[in-house]
Amino acid sequence: MSQRTADKVRWTAADLDLFPDNGNRYEIIDGNLLVTRVPNWRHQKASTRMSTALDTWCLETGLGEAVQAPGVIFTDADNVIPDVVWVSQERLSLLLDEAGHLTAAPDLVVEVLSPGEENERRDRALKLKLYSERGVQEYWIVGAT
Repeated sequence: MSQRTADKVRWTAADLDLFPDNGNRYEIIDGNLLVTRVPNWRHQKASTRMSTALDTWCLETGLGEAVQAPGVIFTDADNVIPDVVWVSQERLSLLLDEAGHLTAAPDLVVEVLSPGEENERRDRALKLKLYSERGVQEYWIVGAT
């Protein structure tokens, strides 16, 4: 038996606060809950290298800031945790809410591919669509080697 669209649960930002801090990563795209495990060593190493390279460039140029794994709250039904983001200095204060959360599109989002078809589909299709619809200017997908 298939579930009718009207009967589907639509997750929101408020629901995320109810989940335990158990090492899983909880994200919502278009009201759909995505649960993934904490990334593996190679994934985190690739993410750290991307963040470090961007941060070094930021310190040299003063053009923006790079951060690893920030939450981005686009809407109540679209909350994601990109691996790395970069935001220009001129836009940063416009994107942060009073609590210091990103609430609009960073200039650059970097996602490191996790192993598995479902993870790859999430990064190459779902997140690509979300980021392009929300105004992210650059989206990099990086392989973990």
